[in-house]
Amino acid sequence: MASTHPDRQGSGTAGRTENCQLGVFLAYASPHGRTLIDRELYLPRGWCDDLARREEAGISASIGFATKPALGLRMLERAITAGLPARWVTADEAYGQDSKFRTWLQQHRMGYVLAVPRNQRVPTTVGNSRPDVLAANAPALAWKRRSCGAGAKGPRLYDWAVASLPGTVDGYGHWLLIRRSITNPTDLAYYLCFGPTGTPDEDLIRVAGTRWAIEECFQTAKTEVGLDHYQVRRYDAWYRHITLVLCAHAYLAVTAAQAKKGAPNPMTASSPSPSARSAVSWHT
Repeated sequence: MASTHPDRQGSGTAGRTENCQLGVFLAYASPHGRTLIDRELYLPRGWCDDLARREEAGISASIGFATKPALGLRMLERAITAGLPARWVTADEAYGQDSKFRTWLQQHRMGYVLAVPRNQRVPTTVGNSRPDVLAANAPALAWKRRSCGAGAKGPRLYDWAVASLPGTVDGYGHWLLIRRSITNPTDLAYYLCFGPTGTPDEDLIRVAGTRWAIEECFQTAKTEVGLDHYQVRRYDAWYRHITLVLCAHAYLAVTAAQAKKGAPNPMTASSPSPSARSAVSWHT
């Protein structure tokens, strides 16, 4: 945390539990570029209830505990209210398994491709199931080799399967998207998806691959504008440093996009055969 007394927390960067600060970030990706556009510092509940720590770290009395998905929704709402053009949201399991996060996006008709754990509850025509169970019963024809975007070594190729889930309403549908490693077929990832009915499988795969944008933003922000080059001990100091970093990173992203020959406005986004016993409709 942003104080002399940080808490031990699970760090995705470190891959373990240790004393650290955890920030929640919102990235924006378009065909012309990608950049970090918002940030929130996560405060563990223990910090929120410790008046001495709050005072030492300069945390206002108006700031209460909020989960990471709640912080994510706070940033999404700010972005939408500001008029940011966006059609899809993608995030990792911490957000995908949060029903309030998914419901908010559905209510605002925002398409999503959200990672979920293998034991996530998934609705089917014969009751609830799990992604790993459904994947094990997917027909061979459901799997298609597709790229989810360009990587450092070329196209990021995986085998993908898409199943339609019940709950289509008002022109929007739900799907389960499964990614399988080509070199290790036991390595699978699962995504709950929501979007306009008729959305091509390739669009869901492309959005799933866009989640790497935030990792790329972290890498460039660290090397080019000093995202992690700070030693702050107060809540407001963290926000000052990170906000300046985000502004610098966005400036570089826009400048790079404009430098491309003939580039338009750089950060403007453009506006199934199942078996009879299958619990979901697989796309083949």
